Amino acid sequence: MQQKETFNGLEIPRTGRIIGLDPGTKHVGLAVSDELQLIATPIAALSRKSWKKLLTDVEAAIASYDALALVIGLPLNSDGSESQMSLEAREMARKFNLSLKIPVFLQDERVTSYEARKRLWDRGVDPADTKKFVDSESAAIILTDFLDGLRQRR
Repeated sequence: MQQKETFNGLEIPRTGRIIGLDPGTKHVGLAVSDELQLIATPIAALSRKSWKKLLTDVEAAIASYDALALVIGLPLNSDGSESQMSLEAREMARKFNLSLKIPVFLQDERVTSYEARKRLWDRGVDPADTKKFVDSESAAIILTDFLDGLRQRR
């Protein structure tokens, strides 16, 4: 029997992949954890053209990686208050929760875009290419923060 962790009232098995999303207005960054939930790796970002297309693309990623949970970045203001994008992320999480058969979580994502740009810069990614990778790099940071929180609870 697989051991599970309860988080926000939902159970997450202690092993298995988790998908992370960084919601944006045009693109949605995507990342996936390893089976042991230790490392988050950025994968190709998704275009955000319609809800139906986004749902189909996220369902395909979940199936492809056999993911057991979805984590969505919650863009709060620096003081922790809600922004218009926070409300959109919460609505996205609500819709995914209704549409998917896996638990959906929100994770604070303050300053992840800045950190993502710094990481890409440190790795020597050409500044002209940064825009192409920053959303998924941000998703990896969001997912890493979530995984770190899980480990602290275990």
